[in-house]
Amino acid sequence: MQRLRLGARPDWPALARMIAKLHRNTGERFGWASDNWIGLAPQKNAWSNDWPSFFWEFRLLPQLSKANLLEEAKNLNVSRFFENYRPVPSLLHGDLWNGNIGFTPGGPVVFDPAVYYGDREADLAMTELFGGFPGEFYASYNELFPLDAGYRNRKHLYNLYHLLNHLNLFGSGYRARVHATLDRLARAL
Repeated sequence: MQRLRLGARPDWPALARMIAKLHRNTGERFGWASDNWIGLAPQKNAWSNDWPSFFWEFRLLPQLSKANLLEEAKNLNVSRFFENYRPVPSLLHGDLWNGNIGFTPGGPVVFDPAVYYGDREADLAMTELFGGFPGEFYASYNELFPLDAGYRNRKHLYNLYHLLNHLNLFGSGYRARVHATLDRLARAL
């Protein structure tokens, strides 16, 4: 494993370029060839031609089941968030938050991925979840690879996965935020 000299001055536009370049690597289908991990939790994978079905079956459903929240999510219709939006399978970091990035004298680095092919918006949504990245990151990313207007609603759907994972890993401190997100999603669109 390579030792990194972290702590250099942050170059957020360079990180945005790196992530946009990652997201421009596209595949034929959504998913991944093998299961992997999202933090300390197993992350199931398979190949799918349908992104909303993949996201429901392999991301939300296992986390909702583990949290015993299927009844609370029974009205969550994932497909309606994609009625006018067709993402392409982009290579994702999968767990892109402040704790999994750093800056070295040579530039930005990312680590601890939960890699798969999915909607690039899922990565960007995670960057907003726990404190977020500075505005210059988003401005640079959008200049290189503009986001669809519907991202404002879908980001909450994508972050539900990570909130559920945190609820399942770290306990009830995340329950209120999960419920608030489910309520927000029920009112969206």
